[in-house]
Amino acid sequence: MKKETIMTRQRLEHMIRLGAKKLQDPYYQGSAAEIAFYLLLSIVPTLILLSQVLGLFSVSLDSIREWLNPDLIHVEGADMILSMLDYSPSGVNSVFLALTAVWAASRAQFTMLRITNYTLSDGHSTGMGYVRDRIRSLKTVVITVFTIGFSLVILVYGELLLKVLFGIVIGSEMAEKTWMLIRWPIAAGLYFLMISYNYYVLPTHRVPYRAVVPGSIFSSIGLMVVTGVYSIYTSVSSSYDILYGSFSNFVALMFWFYLLSWVLFLGVILNKVWWETRSDVSRDRD
Repeated sequence: MKKETIMTRQRLEHMIRLGAKKLQDPYYQGSAAEIAFYLLLSIVPTLILLSQVLGLFSVSLDSIREWLNPDLIHVEGADMILSMLDYSPSGVNSVFLALTAVWAASRAQFTMLRITNYTLSDGHSTGMGYVRDRIRSLKTVVITVFTIGFSLVILVYGELLLKVLFGIVIGSEMAEKTWMLIRWPIAAGLYFLMISYNYYVLPTHRVPYRAVVPGSIFSSIGLMVVTGVYSIYTSVSSSYDILYGSFSNFVALMFWFYLLSWVLFLGVILNKVWWETRSDVSRDRD
């Protein structure tokens, strides 16, 4: 047991050193800001795509409010996202808007693709070329949106399905209480799968799925922690109003995205250093 503890500590120290060394690469300077910028630009296109997907299941786009409810997220500027949910395009132009939205929303995926490729290839490659990488990012964002849509459908219809399947056995009231306990773990699991899917599929330099699990867990938890901590900070701080005036909500929202982007970026680094140090563990065990 003591030997295992020493091995774990040594590997952790090695991972920290490798991670710190990689972060000194000039290529990464501004990467988180770039991801945050394109995430912000992708909000409305992504919501347009979600409206099309959820419409297939007769689920309103307003169901996303459950994810961005002010009672759960107190970040200043989050109400700007909630106001976007009132926009629901329809009619003949919906198909054209959906296609345009796919292209616009995939820009954040494209940026993550290049960063992930650069990291996993030790700086030797950022992808297979602009056109091929753009097509990969388009496919990835479509699957990601369908994953989000499926998660929302599960949240909306999960209780009804549980009552239909198990209501006779455990009773309707117990089924409702059970759903209240498992709904968010299920959503968190689907959330983890969405992040791990992007970490696994985006890079051209493929690694086994188990190699992206540590970074996926880190990012899944990190996004929630960062949101919670930043919510507390914005609720007690008035510096945004003093410094930026009427732009304070937008600045707070952008900085929130910047912190979330850092988490996603560090998840990629963690996957890399975790996979690189696996040989240390195997050698020590031998």
